[in-house]
Amino acid sequence: MSALAPILQGFFTEKLIRQRQAGPNTIGAYRDTCRLLLEFATRATGVTPSELDIGDLNAALITAFLTHLETDRANAITTRNARLAAIRSLFRYAALRAPEDADQISQVLAIPPKRCDRAVVSFLTTAEIDALLAAPDRSTQLGRRDHALLLLACQTGLRVSELTGLTRGDVHLGAGAHVRCHGKGRKDRATPLIKQTVAALRVWLAECGERDQDPLFATGQGRPLSRDAVAKLVAKHAAHAASRYPSIAAKNVTPHTLRHSAAMALLHAGVDTTVIALWLGHEDPGSTQAYLHADMTIKEKALARVRPPTTSPGRYRPPDTLLAFLDNL
Repeated sequence: MSALAPILQGFFTEKLIRQRQAGPNTIGAYRDTCRLLLEFATRATGVTPSELDIGDLNAALITAFLTHLETDRANAITTRNARLAAIRSLFRYAALRAPEDADQISQVLAIPPKRCDRAVVSFLTTAEIDALLAAPDRSTQLGRRDHALLLLACQTGLRVSELTGLTRGDVHLGAGAHVRCHGKGRKDRATPLIKQTVAALRVWLAECGERDQDPLFATGQGRPLSRDAVAKLVAKHAAHAASRYPSIAAKNVTPHTLRHSAAMALLHAGVDTTVIALWLGHEDPGSTQAYLHADMTIKEKALARVRPPTTSPGRYRPPDTLLAFLDNL
């Protein structure tokens, strides 16, 4: 067995699991990256994965692997960069355990991420959220479940993994109503609830289980909803809401869109971006800057402040239709 195998095993068991206490999604993403890289290296070199050495994974092979992800696997640039980040994390760990390959490791670490376009975040307006919340049929149990889930997602901005991980015991509807979740990066946080959300959850809690450890949003068999199940129910109700509010049809409504919508609602209410970062559980407050770019109302206010002194304030408004008719005679 080569030196790469124990380094790779130590990277997962020692660094990711023991030191960083990485979550299952992070471990899964890094595992998939390493598997794809080893399979590609085996095809390129003819060496089996267990016999590959650090020297086989040189900068040229890593660059070819990244190109393979984009061309052969049709991965987006963001996915390509995420795979590169996982590889660089592995090689930083290897640098301390294989000093004889320091030069080659430094070349791999010098591979830069690829620049890519950043799309403006998609979110729902207040009217569109109202249409989405009205879509579930609340005369049925599944409709009441979906309504409570959608309302909670739109108001709190919880990630889909946080929503599916909630239990009855995480919801507190007394004085200072809030919901507690175990978020990304193993961080716990509490998010306050408004009266509308409290009312919907009170109705749902009466029929969703008995024990505190029971999932808050479960399937008919009592198991927690999966990420795919939540995505499907959001898409289903969004399609139904689009018949009432057609602008929804132009948007790709996903569980993450509801998270963006919660952030934009806070921003429109004048909440500071640092508070929004805390609300959403962002590790870096800079992540919240994306919502500033998506908010046209803030840009319009800024534009109004820098208008030339000889112009009248505000946007152009068409004249009264009757006066316009007389003016055009």
